[in-house]
Amino acid sequence: MIKIINIGMNHDSAPVALRECLATDPNNSTKAFDVMRNMECIKEAFFLSTCNRVEALVVTEEEEEAKKKVISMMAGMGNLPEEGLLPNLYILQGMDAVRHMFMVASSLDSMVVGEPQILGQIKEAYAGAIRQKASGVILNRLMHRAFHAAKRVRTETGICESAVSISYAAVELAKKIFHALEGKKVLLIGAGQMAELAARHLLSHGVTSIVVANRTFDRALEVAEIFKARPVYFDEIVSQLLEVDIVITSTAAQDFLFTYEQVKACLRKRKNRPLFFIDIAVPRNVQPEINDLNNVYVYDIDELKGIIQINVEQRKLEAVKAERIIQEEVVKFEKWLKTLAVVPTIVSLKEKAESIIAAELKKSNSTLAVLSHEQKQAVEILARSIAEKLLTDPISFLKGRSARPTLNNYLDVVRRLFNLE
Repeated sequence: MIKIINIGMNHDSAPVALRECLATDPNNSTKAFDVMRNMECIKEAFFLSTCNRVEALVVTEEEEEAKKKVISMMAGMGNLPEEGLLPNLYILQGMDAVRHMFMVASSLDSMVVGEPQILGQIKEAYAGAIRQKASGVILNRLMHRAFHAAKRVRTETGICESAVSISYAAVELAKKIFHALEGKKVLLIGAGQMAELAARHLLSHGVTSIVVANRTFDRALEVAEIFKARPVYFDEIVSQLLEVDIVITSTAAQDFLFTYEQVKACLRKRKNRPLFFIDIAVPRNVQPEINDLNNVYVYDIDELKGIIQINVEQRKLEAVKAERIIQEEVVKFEKWLKTLAVVPTIVSLKEKAESIIAAELKKSNSTLAVLSHEQKQAVEILARSIAEKLLTDPISFLKGRSARPTLNNYLDVVRRLFNLE
């Protein structure tokens, strides 16, 4: 029997130190698809890896074997012992797995409810599954219904209007530490969407001096022009610590951009002015031990949870509406999934009808020879129309009982009545 299983970890189930173990290799998604596609126990597969979650969604007929293989794969990707990984994983099956994916796509399972980035990440991961030929009939349908559910949540609720981004939360934390941001200097490292959002929020709260660094200087220059900021080479980021008050990092670097020794060396020249790091990257860009230095504060993405409380009551109200929409979509998908059991019998019915029509027309070749081509076509259309009308009732009967526990009995009766074996 076909089973849908979701195995993963997110910002609630696993700390950033564990999540980043599975995010260090940017090619992990491709590798995961390669591995799962070659597992005999897995029929279809989807893999999602972001800074806040790693999930594998699979279709299988060998439930326990598939679970073992996927967990082993994840442990291998992060060079982790399975026994250390298991307590931080969630394992969802059937409609619970479907509901979870719909919730994730609709940003109801995000650290910041309503944030828009996750849907784009899921679409990109699904495109990867298609390219790798890992997805099939069931997951194709599931993902398209997830996108539809996300669109309904976005258009039918106010969940996105009351949401804030991770970068916005980072700026709110800076305000909490410094009380006011006027006159503060900011070093923004990484020129992606999250970094741009941070820059917008900083400017709106009084920051007038922003320095932008990116591994690609042209990109740093492009972002700096947008915000009237100053671009610097990536190699200059450590020297910039002498001037700035706030450092926001959001790069895909695999190693620390700032180490304990580097930051310690610049503190005396800073004359003990406070230095605030907001590390919203996974893997982390800032060595955690830096937080032990005097007048230096380091916050990573998990520590932003405490300040993401803006509009929380409104988000809760909108989330109730959104979850109702999700449940409606889950029910629709479940009904579709159950109809798959009747598809082989329906196909057999139609194939038998077609073979009877073909055989009878062949027998009547001599009789029909006197007819024109148009008349012969009319006879064929008539024969197929009669067959279709005769099959309409049994096909409707089977579809209408696809959700019943006695479905197999009905299928057996129909196959016997029409001699389909």
